[in-house]
Amino acid sequence: MKRKGVSIKKKPLNKPFRLPKGSSKKFGVYVKGSGDNPQKVVFGDPKMPIKKNIPANKKSFLARHNCAAKKDKTTAGYWSCKMWA
Repeated sequence: MKRKGVSIKKKPLNKPFRLPKGSSKKFGVYVKGSGDNPQKVVFGDPKMPIKKNIPANKKSFLARHNCAAKKDKTTAGYWSCKMWA
């Protein structure tokens, strides 16, 4: 699969990156999907800041999203929790 002249197979896997302004989400990451095909997972609200350095906010987010149970790297919830942890 090609997108804008760059092969997705050559993208680094499991490294979150910032999406450009105007995107519907804040971050993206390429992960190994079913088989050998990489897939792009997008996550995060572009209008909301991440305030993980405030302990009460971090604790609340991790509990609200049940981050201890997120294990599947192909889901946005996993990567969102990983950014907060």
